[in-house]
Amino acid sequence: MTHTARRMFELLEPVCLVTYCADECNQELAALGHPTYWDGYFASRAAPLGRVPAQVVHAAFYNFAEGEAARHIPRAWETIPPEASVAARERGSAASLRRILGERLAGSPGLVRAADLTAKAATSAPTEGRVMYAGMRTIAVPGDPVARLWHCATMLREHRGDGHVAALVGARIGGTEAHVLSALAQGIHPPQSFGRIHHLPEERLAAVMNGLYERGLVDTDGRFTDAGRRTRQRIEALTDELAAPPYDALSPAELDELIRELEPITATLVAAGSQ
Repeated sequence: MTHTARRMFELLEPVCLVTYCADECNQELAALGHPTYWDGYFASRAAPLGRVPAQVVHAAFYNFAEGEAARHIPRAWETIPPEASVAARERGSAASLRRILGERLAGSPGLVRAADLTAKAATSAPTEGRVMYAGMRTIAVPGDPVARLWHCATMLREHRGDGHVAALVGARIGGTEAHVLSALAQGIHPPQSFGRIHHLPEERLAAVMNGLYERGLVDTDGRFTDAGRRTRQRIEALTDELAAPPYDALSPAELDELIRELEPITATLVAAGSQ
């Protein structure tokens, strides 16, 4: 099932990415009163956890730099109820999907079936040890097929993310270190230039790189060693393994059908860059 989990990640990730790449979600959150992209991001993504302190959001999100969550949580909820941010994220994301997919795909029987099968998988996995996924499970699944597809794809993304965090913790890879490994896997060099970490203090980045070097995961030039490459591969393989349980709810025929119905949807989103 690890191959299935990887294939489903490839098919569903472009559905989720409209939340972060397209304009509609940010516009909906800004209309609520969130002054910046990151205020809306933290407010809406963390809201399913309840009104938890920033330290809990930081732990659940894992790979943000220390103090980033505290710049937005709990301030982002002081005047805007968390439930309103969740609803705005759903509205904006569904609107993005409808625009990108167009009336033919967004209103097709194939999308309805894909949404139903994705929902079956997304609502079937155990929640133990899956903090972000468990939070998403507390939100009602939308009735509208486009919103349902987005919501359930995002639920599966958070399920996978929880497993990825477990794999990183097991490999003793911290959040910022994970970004370095991801940058190197994408061919970005120096990895400190990666957009998710380039703004961090130079001393912090230097300490992270030195730590990876001392563990033999990067060389003196800041590139993967063989050990570093193997570590990254093990983390990804375990992430796939841990992401597989939701798809046990689907029969082989249903899984084949889901893949078949998602392929044109995903291809359209990928061509548009999910924006």
